[in-house]
Amino acid sequence: MIHFPAQRRGPLSALSLRLAAAVGLVLAVVAVVYLERDQYRDINGDGLTLLDCFYYAVVSLSTTGYGDIVPATQGARLVNVLFITPARVLFLIILVGTTLEVLTEQYRTGRRLHRWERKLKDHVIICGYGTKGRSAISALQENGLDKSRIVVVERSASALRQATSNGLVAIEGSATRSSVLNQAHVRTAKAVIIATDSDDASVLVALTVRQLTAGQVRIIAAAREAENAPLLKQSGAHHVIVSSATAGRLLGLSTSAPPLIDVVEDLLTPGQGMALAMRSAERHEVGRNPRELDTLVIALVRRGKVVTLADRAGAVVETGDMLVHVRDDRPTANTLP
Repeated sequence: MIHFPAQRRGPLSALSLRLAAAVGLVLAVVAVVYLERDQYRDINGDGLTLLDCFYYAVVSLSTTGYGDIVPATQGARLVNVLFITPARVLFLIILVGTTLEVLTEQYRTGRRLHRWERKLKDHVIICGYGTKGRSAISALQENGLDKSRIVVVERSASALRQATSNGLVAIEGSATRSSVLNQAHVRTAKAVIIATDSDDASVLVALTVRQLTAGQVRIIAAAREAENAPLLKQSGAHHVIVSSATAGRLLGLSTSAPPLIDVVEDLLTPGQGMALAMRSAERHEVGRNPRELDTLVIALVRRGKVVTLADRAGAVVETGDMLVHVRDDRPTANTLP
């Protein structure tokens, strides 16, 4: 099932408001009839009880009108003309309006789904909306990827609600199932990020994605244990991030070289000061040493492979190179002209 981003007021809220209005209208009619119960004639001739007033209000507003309770005086008839008849019309409007709103909402959802499926291409699928999945989405958005090009696949109902409330399209189900990935249009995706809670599930997801896409879609997976990284690569993952090993190395650096942790956190935390970025080499930069550029370049990406500045090949920028650099990510710096 596909869940679209949450709207300000859903169908359930609208139905609740209409139901409350209908109940309030019935209670208002009951109150008017009960106050003037002496001016109504009952077929049994024993007067109107509160239950009789409820009965009369319901059958009158629903236009059933059995005729067993009728206004007997001119004043009661006038109240029927001025209040109960308009209330009857309003009651019918509420009922018909509720039905139309439900049908309209279903039509809008169908149209929205059709437009979404038609435009969905070169998107990124996030399998798992836990801590890793949310962080990956934040990084994608920081690099300019629009929310409409991100699709979340998640089994947890609470995580689905959180994803849609954050403006993301979410698909309910397991990413290990081909039918769920097909709903996410995995064949036309740009990349699949696997951020599940277990390495076993990550392997199954990678295998399923590779089978469906014939290896044409880039797969990036997170592994909790380093020993599972080779298995994930054999399953089809192009890149594997070992979370436990990375965390352990940072813990070790925090002991031996505490300032390095501050630098790493600065690089990985948006808006703090420094941030890693990548851009294409400009024409005037080709043929120059990366160390001599105005941008602080730390590596080159040449034909899909990383070239460090310590390598002989990294001494000169070539046409088509991508420059990995450190940019100023402070909010004030971004607002400067």
